[in-house]
Amino acid sequence: METVRVSSAGAVRQVVLARGEKRNALDAGMLAALTEAFTASPPADERVTVVRAEGPVFCSGLDLRERGGGTIGASAIEVMLHAIELYPLPVVAVVQGDAIAGGNELALHCDFVVASETARFGMSLAKIGLAPTWFLAKKLLEVAGPVGAREMLLLGDLLPARRMADMGLIHRAGPSEGLEAAAQAVIDRLAANAPLSLRAMKALMVRAMTFRDRIEHADIDALVAAAGRSQDAREGIAAMLERRSPRFEGR
Repeated sequence: METVRVSSAGAVRQVVLARGEKRNALDAGMLAALTEAFTASPPADERVTVVRAEGPVFCSGLDLRERGGGTIGASAIEVMLHAIELYPLPVVAVVQGDAIAGGNELALHCDFVVASETARFGMSLAKIGLAPTWFLAKKLLEVAGPVGAREMLLLGDLLPARRMADMGLIHRAGPSEGLEAAAQAVIDRLAANAPLSLRAMKALMVRAMTFRDRIEHADIDALVAAAGRSQDAREGIAAMLERRSPRFEGR
């Protein structure tokens, strides 16, 4: 069964997360499929790509069972998100449910996010003993600013879509029953715009942010890696899978 489905109709391409029974948790196969979808050159008639998901949850992040077994890690999701960020045409995320950790990053790496007001966004990594890599954290700082990033990272709370929209982190949040209409309005406007202009402006915005990649961060990488190897991380992941509160010891 395909866990990522890609289809095109004229100017609009749809990329659908289709692992709803697993809260669209990103396993190795999904990461590879998403990366492939956004590294392929768009056809001449494409104007916009839409990312959406099946089921009640948009995306719950990396599949913790695979991560615990060492099957997937930070580099694979970074490659996928980088491909979305660099995609030469606009990308719209239609978020019908919670977008957590890697799912939050997936949404925020898109150019526009249209969400149901019942959806929540956040990075709950501190609650399971992990930390985001430099690549993931810099996107939060870019989109949310220092105050919003502190709330999402250090507290680890999930923020309602309405608050995300009020803070300017996503494009729009509205009633669930109007989600498709609201998303379609954005998609139609993008599809009607001049394709060469879309490509030029997307490239301009991506290039303007490349300075972030030149900031030295080897010491931060070491801290993040140490957190990921810690006993606390193993305990946090186990507690999440077992649906209990973790017992952190700082080691």
